[in-house]
Amino acid sequence: MTLLKRKSIEAVASRRPARGTRNRGETPAREEKRMTPRFAPVTFSELDGVRYLHFGTEWVQGAMRLRKPDAIELEYAQQMMAWLLFLSPSVDEFHVVQLGLGAAALTKFCHRQFSRARVTAVELNPAVIIAGRSMFGLRQDDARLTVREQDAWDYVMDGTHADAIDVLQVDLYDATARGPVLDTTAFYRACRRTLKAPGVMTINLFGDHDSFPKNIERICEAFDNRVLVFPEVHDGNIIALAFNGPEIDVAWEVLEARADVVEHTTGLPARDWVRKLHAANARQEERLRI
Repeated sequence: MTLLKRKSIEAVASRRPARGTRNRGETPAREEKRMTPRFAPVTFSELDGVRYLHFGTEWVQGAMRLRKPDAIELEYAQQMMAWLLFLSPSVDEFHVVQLGLGAAALTKFCHRQFSRARVTAVELNPAVIIAGRSMFGLRQDDARLTVREQDAWDYVMDGTHADAIDVLQVDLYDATARGPVLDTTAFYRACRRTLKAPGVMTINLFGDHDSFPKNIERICEAFDNRVLVFPEVHDGNIIALAFNGPEIDVAWEVLEARADVVEHTTGLPARDWVRKLHAANARQEERLRI
């Protein structure tokens, strides 16, 4: 969910306590008391041929260009596909999971683009799922597509999902957009446990909010510092990639060649991804090691 609007943040009475958030001194394994969730209203706007999803505030939670409903409109969401530089979705039983449906851009794109992959979206708010299908062109479930009305915390804590996911795309914001609603080390460790080896988590973070440094620290702790971070886009969005499995040791020119293929086959700006990652890891002049 993108943080494009940077005006005053409206206090929303429907904000629910974050599952997976704990006070200092609490044990990481303790699951918070279950509460009946209360959701902000799902609302929409349109401007210059783009339809936007909101949760009752001016903050944008997702977008779709009406003339290109299956494309990924927002740059930060495009960067959440940067796992394509490291993994091929053409292998058998490839599984991509989105935590947080938003406007369904990632879910639709992965389902349409990768014909051999299974795609699962996990979304707690039933109104967001309805909006995805009625306003943003998300198709009904089929043999490769599953949309689950479920808390992301419960999904990653379910042991049946351990070592089962190739790519985990995490974009969990509520109406107030004050940082991810799930942001503990315990949550990020659970995310890692769901990943195969190799596997990649991509996550949307809010760069100029005080939630950012603590999230990066916790992700690094959960993933043994195997984390790449893109420069900030829009008005605060920063995408991080976290890796599970064997060490990556690859020449930048190999990543550039891979980016050429990704860009040609998907239309995503993969060459720009490599340029930005290389600039952010300038000390690794010849090869990326992580």
